[in-house]
Amino acid sequence: MSQISLTEQPNLQEFDLTKLNLQQLSILKQQLDQDISMFQESLQTLKIAQTKFQESGSCMDKITPETKGKEILVPLTGSMYVAGQMGETKTVLVDIGTGYFVEKNIDEAKTYFQNRVTYVSQQMQNIQQMGIEKSKVRETIVELLEMKLQAMNSKEVAERT
Repeated sequence: MSQISLTEQPNLQEFDLTKLNLQQLSILKQQLDQDISMFQESLQTLKIAQTKFQESGSCMDKITPETKGKEILVPLTGSMYVAGQMGETKTVLVDIGTGYFVEKNIDEAKTYFQNRVTYVSQQMQNIQQMGIEKSKVRETIVELLEMKLQAMNSKEVAERT
């Protein structure tokens, strides 16, 4: 319980947490709290990206040759739209990031969005696993802190009597 193995990651070693003093344990706990919080924020950001890719992929199913010339609403902002007509139904422009767009046919666009969903899902799993590992280490540190505080309190009581 008091030994943490970090040998799975390069350049890290196993060390005995019981050799750390209260201040060192508190600092380590704070660092782990920050890491866990960062992981949670990253997961939220990735979940938003995953949802957007899924929505974009499902929109590809709605673009068919029959929709050519039909009325659509074109988003100008998140809450403002203008009326338009569906023009091209064989290809779409896909935003691949940082202001770059690539023209793809509908099947290629579906594949692109599915690949992005898969990639983001894998990243989310990796981050969740790291978060679980950090949480376990944090729990161990909290237990050690409590044990050391109880030992200090017992020692103070014994010295008074």
